Amino acid sequence: MLGYILRRLLATIPVIGMVALFVFSLLYLTPGDPAAVIAGDIATVEDIERIRQKLGLDQPFLTRFWVWASAVLQGDLGISIFTNLPVTQLIGQRVGPTLSLALCTLIVAVAVAVPLGVVGAWKAGKLVDRLVMLFSVAGFSMPVFVLAYVLIYLFAIDLDWLPVQGYAPLRDGFWPWLSHLILPSIALGTIYIALIARITRAAMLEVLAQDYVRTAHAKGLAPSAVLLGHALKNAAVPIVTVIGIGIALLISGVVVTESVFAIPGIGRLTVDAILRRDYPIIQGVILLFSSIYVLVNLAVDLSYRFFDPRIQY
Repeated sequence: MLGYILRRLLATIPVIGMVALFVFSLLYLTPGDPAAVIAGDIATVEDIERIRQKLGLDQPFLTRFWVWASAVLQGDLGISIFTNLPVTQLIGQRVGPTLSLALCTLIVAVAVAVPLGVVGAWKAGKLVDRLVMLFSVAGFSMPVFVLAYVLIYLFAIDLDWLPVQGYAPLRDGFWPWLSHLILPSIALGTIYIALIARITRAAMLEVLAQDYVRTAHAKGLAPSAVLLGHALKNAAVPIVTVIGIGIALLISGVVVTESVFAIPGIGRLTVDAILRRDYPIIQGVILLFSSIYVLVNLAVDLSYRFFDPRIQY
């Protein structure tokens, strides 16, 4: 088991290295002169040259990449062009709302989607199953921002049950914190719930057709014991896989959701940085999100051995 974990850990090193190379190359892949774009139309030659030196564009590519990668390994993601603050400090100031939104969305999505998929497979072909499939198709097809505005109109403006926008830290109280996350979590989690529910149903249908499940039923085991103790455990690998893949949906959806609900998280920071062409922040955020996604997939790979000890790769 230890050797398996070490092999998977070592396999992530070249992946993160390629991600870092791509993130750093974004500055050089931008059409035109990035320094001139950042400086604006009324900038002088001296202003453009100063920005080029600040970004390291006056140095060879490999030399600049080595300096940048060495700094990243020490936790230094650079300095923001417009605020002159460390990128790590700016991300640290915004990570709380984003982490809260992502965790709430993940908890809600898994808690709702897995039971829906299990029930849909158990009642395959019946009304409950058709409703689950209808929700899965509709939820996966609806854009996040459309659902967000519908939820805001219904529950925040019309019914006045929840705040329209904003974020309250947990230190201000549990309910203020939770009330500002309910609508964003539902809007962001609906597409995630639809995806997980559909894959859970498909995996459960395949397992429920196996001989050992029929044998368990023949022995007189309760349906709940068969579903949870036999079928769900053996269907866990594809379910865990899609949960890990769905993290990418969360990462992309966070940017849109935080913009709609005016949540001061990393998503809003990313949007502001893109609009201002603040490349150090863009590079730092993309590198952070990419590293999180790689680590989540590593955790998913490691969990396979728990659900199926026969997996050896």
